[in-house]
Amino acid sequence: MMGKLSDVLTRHLWLQVVLSWLAATAVLLLIYPGRSVPAVLARVVITSVGGLWFALRIRSREKRASGGSAAGLADLERQLRTGEVPADPERREALRDLVDRRLHRTRHRGAALVFLFLLFGGVVVLTALTAGPRQTLGFGLLAVVFLTWAVVGGGRGQRRFRDMRDLLAAAPDSSGPDRPAPGSAGPGVPASNGAGPGRPGPQPR
Repeated sequence: MMGKLSDVLTRHLWLQVVLSWLAATAVLLLIYPGRSVPAVLARVVITSVGGLWFALRIRSREKRASGGSAAGLADLERQLRTGEVPADPERREALRDLVDRRLHRTRHRGAALVFLFLLFGGVVVLTALTAGPRQTLGFGLLAVVFLTWAVVGGGRGQRRFRDMRDLLAAAPDSSGPDRPAPGSAGPGVPASNGAGPGRPGPQPR
């Protein structure tokens, strides 16, 4: 069930964006009841423009690397999630590129987590000093849920990337494990000395 949902969200980025907007609006309305729903939704949309642009840029690069289609990227995501190495050499190369990109992009994960802990901790403290207990409790719970997801989910993702990188490194290359290199003889076949079929090679003097 979760795998199918993940495939749908990967294929349709707009659905991820809309669900994120709705979830953020619902949380803010719980923390600040009585506010206008359209006004809160508009604020959420406006403040997420920068993050949305960044996500679309990353998505475009990953789609291009996986063949240019959302279906191709969703297929690579599924194989990454299940630990399945593609049989096709081109798909293996595309998955290898996707894994390398994500490992490179998350290479500063530790520092980013420290920054997030400080940021959310500062928001909770400032909310406690300037707002009521409802807002403080709301932002505190939000901080706990988000940071737990960032630590646990991010760590699981890193392990998947590294495991898949090792599987891909152990997989045969595009020429195949038993296919001779161009110009070389197959197993059990003597190397050619330049003579054609039925023609003797150069005789020793």
